[in-house]
Amino acid sequence: MVVFPNAKINLGLRITSKRPDGYHNLDTVFYPIELTDVLEVIKVQKSSDASIVITGKEIQGPADKNLCIKAYQLIKADHPEISGIQIHLHKSIPMGAGMGGGSADGAFMVRLLNSLFNLGLGDEEMSAYALKLGSDCPIFIKNKACYATGRGELLEEIDIDLSRYYLLIVSPGIHVSTADAFEKIIPNTSIKPCKEIVQLPIEKWKDHLINDFEMTVFESHPVLKNIKEKLYHIGALYSSMTGTGSTLFGIFKERPAYEHVFDKKFEINLICPKNQY
Repeated sequence: MVVFPNAKINLGLRITSKRPDGYHNLDTVFYPIELTDVLEVIKVQKSSDASIVITGKEIQGPADKNLCIKAYQLIKADHPEISGIQIHLHKSIPMGAGMGGGSADGAFMVRLLNSLFNLGLGDEEMSAYALKLGSDCPIFIKNKACYATGRGELLEEIDIDLSRYYLLIVSPGIHVSTADAFEKIIPNTSIKPCKEIVQLPIEKWKDHLINDFEMTVFESHPVLKNIKEKLYHIGALYSSMTGTGSTLFGIFKERPAYEHVFDKKFEINLICPKNQY
């Protein structure tokens, strides 16, 4: 069985408070995008464990710590009757870039195992497993535009559609420490919810839809601020860093002329309107 775990972007990201458990409460809109990894799983009847082969982009750390393996272990603990599996994960989504690539892989593995072994899990049950893998994993169970609060696990589907626009994704490959980014954030409870702002015309998002992490991350990595400025210079209606970085995106009404604008070392993905494919 083969599935295609997709990335997400954040439309706005506000930190409203720090929680007693050490996490932060946030306010954001998760928007799934058509930039995917490839995840294949084959049953191995003579095994009771999971093995994984990873191709494409290099992943740091041991393979047995991959979220796909952890997802299998969570499911296996409650459903010991399932057989072993062989996993092939091909990584295309930029990593450590605020796009949720690893989280998507883990969540899609939960969905895949549910189908492959006919476990009959509902969305709430799968979301509970996904949350054990990471705060932003449950969004990939719904995999629809959602307003997110809490740690990112409290999800409310909202009506927003960017399929008529071009989306330019610029990933400079810079590692941004999530822990350091959160440490420098000052929570703010007096904000306008992102779900209300995204109902405004996109042309008005620039002045209202904020990613709280940009101020401190741009100070540490000025090249990211420069990328955002260039996205606006070539005509973006709205541009922002996604998550805690370091990927930035621009939303365009017309196809942007970006080919000679950014450093050749950057990874750039252009997602076209659906009617352009």
